Amino acid sequence: MPASVKKSRRVAVLADSDTRWKWGALTANRLVSAGVSPDSGEPDIRLDGYLLRGRATPTPRQLEEVGVRADRLSEVTAAEFLREMAQEPYDVLVLALVGGGVQAMLHGLAHAWQGRTERPVVVTGYVGVVYEKLTDGLLLRHGADLVLANSRQDADRFRAVYEGVGADASSVTEVALPFLGGAVHTSDRAEDDPYTVVFAAQPSVPQSRGDRAYLLDRLIRHARRHPGREVLLKLRSKPGEHTTHIEELPYQKLARRKDLPANFRLVYGNMGEVLDRTDLLVTVSSTAALESLHRRIPTVVLTDLGVREALGNHHFVGSGCLASWDQLDDGHEPEPDPWWVARQGVATGGSYEAAFDKARLRVDELLSAGELPPLKPYYTPVTAPGYLPGVLARHHLAPDGSPLPGAPAADRSPGPVRRIFRHAARGAYRHGVQRVAPVIRRMGEL
Repeated sequence: MPASVKKSRRVAVLADSDTRWKWGALTANRLVSAGVSPDSGEPDIRLDGYLLRGRATPTPRQLEEVGVRADRLSEVTAAEFLREMAQEPYDVLVLALVGGGVQAMLHGLAHAWQGRTERPVVVTGYVGVVYEKLTDGLLLRHGADLVLANSRQDADRFRAVYEGVGADASSVTEVALPFLGGAVHTSDRAEDDPYTVVFAAQPSVPQSRGDRAYLLDRLIRHARRHPGREVLLKLRSKPGEHTTHIEELPYQKLARRKDLPANFRLVYGNMGEVLDRTDLLVTVSSTAALESLHRRIPTVVLTDLGVREALGNHHFVGSGCLASWDQLDDGHEPEPDPWWVARQGVATGGSYEAAFDKARLRVDELLSAGELPPLKPYYTPVTAPGYLPGVLARHHLAPDGSPLPGAPAADRSPGPVRRIFRHAARGAYRHGVQRVAPVIRRMGEL
């Protein structure tokens, strides 16, 4: 039966971290018509999740915090995933990976689907603000049927990059961040509800101990200066867990030696639920700023450490949200620029609900075609002979996309010993990244 007339769509999402799983799964749900099939009374989508095994593979706690459910969820290597894709008849495949991972999967899928007359529509994109490695990341994603841009500004930039190197730019499709939403902020609150300030921490921004200690000290100072406010440090992960980016100096560790005021707390949990009680969102450059702006919550992007590409807060130039802790301590609340906000695809006066209509229509058109051409990434052994082989080899793939000899196979499910070894190996890797590597780097600076 052609995919276009199926009563439900089979969708697969391959993700390599908790935030990318959230983005991929929510994107998948928005790309496929929501609701219930009128013929069968069944959901329109069957969602299978695949978690790419690596340093940032989400823990059960992280998956629970994300709050996105799948009909089936499994952990795989690249070779295992490609084997599944060669056998499973999916309609849509969302690659929610870092750029190198997307490129490897595109070549691996092209090899796995050789000779097939039908294949899934392949979709990829970015989990948030694109403020670094724009050209590198985009060209690594080229070859997917849809490359999603989270805003009008990103769509224009993406097309300019592809056209500038002579690559087909028709895959670029404007959407929005799939996790925006929630109640619009109001200043009305119950008499006993405190004004709540939330600092959205980031795993790798800023990186240095001194900068992170400074931000923590300023947050604590703000809590002491405003004892009637509730001041929350929103953390991304618990010690030993990894997110999309490596966190070498967790704020939890820095806070252990601090005398914390009674109105200061460290919190975890779903960002949307935290924003439900937020009156002022403060960050360096987190995507949480866009979530906050979408809900009309006063939002501050800090300038204390400068406005720099390395921090990512340069993306917010023109937003009206740039401010320092000194200004916040004195009661400043920023006013976002409406034109800038609209260019980011947030707070757009009700149009957010239709943000995925064009992408959904494009998916439907591709599925209705019955046959899709082979995947054709911009990078090939001809265009990038000194770069592509290394990208593919990191995922145990040869330059033609075939599995390298010795690559992990999917001939059988891992037994108890293999599962224990995987868990121990990942734990050792995370320990090395969080504990050993920083020490070696500090020694090298002596």
